[in-house]
Amino acid sequence: MRDLDTLLKLGALHTPMVVRVAATLRLVDHIQAGSTTEQTLAKATGTNPNALLRIIRHLVAIGILTRSATGELAPTSLGRLLADDHPAQQRAWFDLTNAVSRADLSFFRLLDAVRTGRPTYEAVHGRPFYEDLSADPALAASFDALMACDQDVVYDAPAEAYDWSGVQRVMDVGGGVGGFLMAIAKAAPHVRGTLVELAGPAETARKHFENNGLADRLTAVTGDFFAPLPGPADVITLSFVLLNWSDDDARRILRRCTEALAPGGRILVFERDDVAEDASNDQFTLLDLRMLVFLGGRLRTRDEWGTFAASAGLGVESVLRVPSPSMPFDLSLLVLAPNPDREE
Repeated sequence: MRDLDTLLKLGALHTPMVVRVAATLRLVDHIQAGSTTEQTLAKATGTNPNALLRIIRHLVAIGILTRSATGELAPTSLGRLLADDHPAQQRAWFDLTNAVSRADLSFFRLLDAVRTGRPTYEAVHGRPFYEDLSADPALAASFDALMACDQDVVYDAPAEAYDWSGVQRVMDVGGGVGGFLMAIAKAAPHVRGTLVELAGPAETARKHFENNGLADRLTAVTGDFFAPLPGPADVITLSFVLLNWSDDDARRILRRCTEALAPGGRILVFERDDVAEDASNDQFTLLDLRMLVFLGGRLRTRDEWGTFAASAGLGVESVLRVPSPSMPFDLSLLVLAPNPDREE
């Protein structure tokens, strides 16, 4: 009977959607602001009182909210994670109007992805993921905000893990709004860097560089990592880029990076990897499956990285394990070196 109960919970779709609706409506914020009954919450959120009551009942059942003897609602310690000002900053990740939670609706077509090996985002939302972001400035801004929410701390560890003593020029390819490049510039004051990104993130990065007093050392240029890159660079960084792409496309990106390397240069890949026997865990599989349905990309295990890098004319020179202060797992900085015997 216990196994049956567990299976029913694992297969149910209502709980994750209830949590996302609660996050989107900012129910915990409204409760903490004084709307502590179904009626006042419905008024504050502009929702149907009867339908909202059903949502609240389930939030109580799963331990997100509590109800007092007088009917007053309050968040539990778990529920407080959905407050917008909570240090964990999780509410936005569950908000259905934001890029990632909206993209998670692609999981409703997971069967199609398993049958074809192709992403399902376009079938659900009408355009491929990055085209959708480009067409909707508000959606793109929500994605940039989610990606940048931890950049003040998440990039410090990988920037400090690498020896920059012989490096003069770094190029960060597809580096969003420049968090990794800024961390490198602060860890290695002698380094100069260039960010290559799409027009929107590149413009935001320029503002970040200026606001952090780094505009004299860091520049941002508009570019495409499937096209020739502006080199040469001693080190090229790819931070959470290759997992977005299929093996064929990721190889194309790596080859463009290799073309732009100075002699003796290295490519640093910062993302999640695991040894094969550790890859069957919730955090690895969640991100891996998101890559499948969002973009047709994938995470790669340590063994898969060796084979994949070789197929792009590179070797895995070393792997630096990087602690992550904002995630329940470590990340990796893979150092890739061009294989001198590779075919040109």
